[in-house]
Parts: sequence; C-alpha cells; structure tokens
Amino acid sequence: MAAVVAIITSIVVANATQTITTPNAAFISYNLAMGVNSAPITPATSRSVLVMGCCTTILEQGVGQVSLQHIPGAYIEWVGLESPSPATITEGAIDTAGTHIVWIDAGHKVDIQVASGDTIRVHNGGTGTRAGNVTLIW
Repeated sequence: MAAVVAIITSIVVANATQTITTPNAAFISYNLAMGVNSAPITPATSRSVLVMGCCTTILEQGVGQVSLQHIPGAYIEWVGLESPSPATITEGAIDTAGTHIVWIDAGHKVDIQVASGDTIRVHNGGTGTRAGNVTLIW
C-alpha cells in the first residue's frame, strides 16, 4: 500500500511541476502632434502580450489595455478594455493599417491602432499634442 501511495504521489508531483520565468517588457513613450502616428511597434510573435497604454496630457489622462496576439505575416488579434468615458470591451483580428484597437485617453482621441499585419502604433486624432506611454509585457 505504501508503494502505491508513493507512486501516485510521484505522478501528482511530476504533473504539478511549474516553470516560472521572468517576463519580458518593452516601454515606449510617445509625444505626438495632432494627426501623427508613432513609429511601428512589433509585439512578440505567437504568444499572448499584455499591451497597456496611457495618456498623461493634463485633462486628457486615460488608460486602456488589451491582451494581444501577433500572428506573424498574418494579423494582430486582441481583446481588452477601452479607456473611460465610457469604458467598453474592445476586440478584433485584422491586418488593416489604421484599425482601432484601444482608446488610451479620456476623450477617445488617442488610440493604439493596427499599423500592419505585424505591427501596432499610437495615433493622436485629437487637437493639440498628446503624450504618454505604452507598455508591452510577454
């Protein structure tokens, strides 16, 4: 009986083994005039990437986030939460440049967009310069 318990315990412990790794991160600051796009940002491929963005411009502060997957040579797909006013769910999967992903300011003028099937970008559609940052964690 003790041998059976030892074998079952060994099997359970072997299946419960977990590998913990340090996450990777990228931090991108932006300062964009009206109508301007940031440089393209290439997310890690074929894995989940948490993309968080914020606008730090006074009276326009906001934050939004999505879980995103970059399918190399194909498209970007995502699901997440838009910045307040009102906060709503955002989702999609496409490769078309200019497609809205998530609002990251209070007035819904600054967003993260698809730049290509392999990249994203920050776009300022507001009046005046907007500043902030985007963080990617994978």
